[in-house]
Amino acid sequence: MAAQFGRRLRRGATTAAVAAAAVAALSASQAPGSPLVASDGDQPTTGAAGSTPSGDGAASGNSPYFTDLPPLNTPNKPGTSVNLPVTGSAESGIPASILAAYKKAQQTVAGTDAACRLPWQLLAAIGKVESGQARGGRVDAQGTTLSPILGPALNGQGFALIKDTDDGAYDGDSTHDRAVGPMQFIPSTWATWGQDGNADGRKDPNNIYDAALAAGRYLCAGSRDLALAADLDRAVLSYNHSDEYLRTVRTWFEYYNRGTHEVPDGTGVLPVESSTGTHPGTGSGTHGSSPSSSPSSSPSSSPSSSPSGSPSPTPTPKPPSKPSPTPSDPGGPGTPTTPTPTPDPTPSPALAAVQNAGTGELSATAGDAFAERIKVLAKSNFGKPLAKVSVTFTVVGDTDAAFDGGKKTVTVATGTDGTAAAPVLKAGEKTGTFTVRATATGTSLPAVAYTATVTARQADAIARTGTAELTAVAGQTFADVTARATYKGAAAGRVAVTATMITDAEKPVENDKGPYFTNDDGDPVRTFAFTTDADGTLTLPKIYADGAAGTYKLRLTTEGGATVVIELTVEAPAA
Repeated sequence: MAAQFGRRLRRGATTAAVAAAAVAALSASQAPGSPLVASDGDQPTTGAAGSTPSGDGAASGNSPYFTDLPPLNTPNKPGTSVNLPVTGSAESGIPASILAAYKKAQQTVAGTDAACRLPWQLLAAIGKVESGQARGGRVDAQGTTLSPILGPALNGQGFALIKDTDDGAYDGDSTHDRAVGPMQFIPSTWATWGQDGNADGRKDPNNIYDAALAAGRYLCAGSRDLALAADLDRAVLSYNHSDEYLRTVRTWFEYYNRGTHEVPDGTGVLPVESSTGTHPGTGSGTHGSSPSSSPSSSPSSSPSSSPSGSPSPTPTPKPPSKPSPTPSDPGGPGTPTTPTPTPDPTPSPALAAVQNAGTGELSATAGDAFAERIKVLAKSNFGKPLAKVSVTFTVVGDTDAAFDGGKKTVTVATGTDGTAAAPVLKAGEKTGTFTVRATATGTSLPAVAYTATVTARQADAIARTGTAELTAVAGQTFADVTARATYKGAAAGRVAVTATMITDAEKPVENDKGPYFTNDDGDPVRTFAFTTDADGTLTLPKIYADGAAGTYKLRLTTEGGATVVIELTVEAPAA
């Protein structure tokens, strides 16, 4: 409910004459003016008939809202008596991302609460009234508004009194709450009803996908069926407890039901306040009504006491006060008056950058957890740490490393010191380097990149565990060869070991004669790679005796450089 969208009307602050004139203007032009549904079939419902979701007063805190009436020349669906284009007027265009968010919210809610029968046109009507469809669709590729949409401070001065509930995290106000985002949620309501509509791991009231889904679930609370007029009225009144608000949302709802079309983001129609002080969008604008039929938009000094919309008596204007014969300022003619300068508003803290918060070297052995935690620091535009900033950590690259729970992406909020630490990072079995990126969720700020390295498990000693001589007759197999690898005296599990038949030379190489292993195809091989078990032990594959009788050597080498040489004796067959 930002002020730049046109004149705002406080709840109950407009006169009954304004409401009556607005409805009359709609009726005269055959626009879809929708009266409040009657609770007993005879009388319209009043604000008291609205019910709110349990635990909340109103989604928007009953704060100010737009009362920009739809154009009087409304679009029509094909087949009606009035042959207007299917696309309708400019006002029926809804920005692409905004329209997609409403339809996605309808689909999501239908999957979990089909009995509610939420129409996306109702979300569009509320979005139009609350923020002019997110300032005419001024959102980024993820659906987040290019700048925050904030209502006035709910300080009790003409509005509800709601003291700060979020320490300014959403609305930048640490004294009073403000309605936030394209659907204008107050922070305390968002804390309960906030949703992640675009699956980015963050619930952001400034994101149209998140806000539209939250609004849909809020409207469906209490087992409402929004296909029933009474339930729909109660749902809208729970959003903002005002009959005038209900009439306005109802009018836009009926208007959008008659036909809409998609327009590019950022090109939606915004309410415009005319220089004559008439209601935004009326007068000589695109609505097609004349200035004489346009209701006045000036709010009265007290709420209307007539729910039926009958006009209140026009107050008798007071005569102007008689001017003083002498100027109150004793300065002589031509003395310039120095105007009192208007102080610049104090800017609210905003996220300006994210940076490394002193993360050390990231290195771990395969299968182990990284001892160092990845940390990021969020700073405000004042250069100070900023709390409650959503940070997304993502593991990138050809690696099987992951955070606790096997997750490649996690989202964490910064604390009061402005820092956020990623969960414990665990190395996989794949060795080498990879990258972890930390980004401020939903922003285009540069990411912080961290390089992590996974090293292979090592052993500093390996020894054969059997003592019997290894002897076999040519053409037969040797008994199983077993060994155990250790690292600093402890078992070295899952360590890579290479077994090689070597020559008996000062600088041994692979022997092309004598005992051998076989590969998967049954072909002889004299080098074989495998890993130790969890307890550091290993059992070699079958070794076949071959070649001339004599003694041959088998060398085992671990990752880490430990070696052991085992003798194999081949005996000649019996005569």
